[in-house]
Amino acid sequence: MNIQNTVEIIPFSEDLKEHIKTLNFEWLQKYFRVEDQDELTLSNPQEEIIDKGGMIFFAKYNDEILGTVSLMKVDDKTFELSKMAVSAKAQGLGIGNKLLVHSIVVAKENNIKKLHLYSNRILLPAIHLYEKFGFVEVPLGNVNYERADIKMEKMIP
Repeated sequence: MNIQNTVEIIPFSEDLKEHIKTLNFEWLQKYFRVEDQDELTLSNPQEEIIDKGGMIFFAKYNDEILGTVSLMKVDDKTFELSKMAVSAKAQGLGIGNKLLVHSIVVAKENNIKKLHLYSNRILLPAIHLYEKFGFVEVPLGNVNYERADIKMEKMIP
């Protein structure tokens, strides 16, 4: 059975808000630390992402939320692909792939012209996934996260 066909991508709803926090805290605590900005955004996703023009999506499989991704508004044409996380127990199943495909489709539908993201070079599987989807490294510039040592972006045709 192919999990890709059974994973459903669903939009944010208030009853799912804890999942963005638990999924992101899981990987942040494993590799880095939860920074103040993470705590603020992940504890208040409605106010910090949705109300500011952004979007949050979840990957649901067998009635369980196993992944999440956010598109955080920078301006009308640029959004940050952010807060992407897949539960450790579900990694390698293509959920990150499906979340990225969905994010790019939504960007096109909303006339978003550029997606950018911040990551860390030690997260090799994530970097390879972003490259596979056409994200390229750009100068880091000013960044809000101590863990970020790479910025990537993708133009949306």
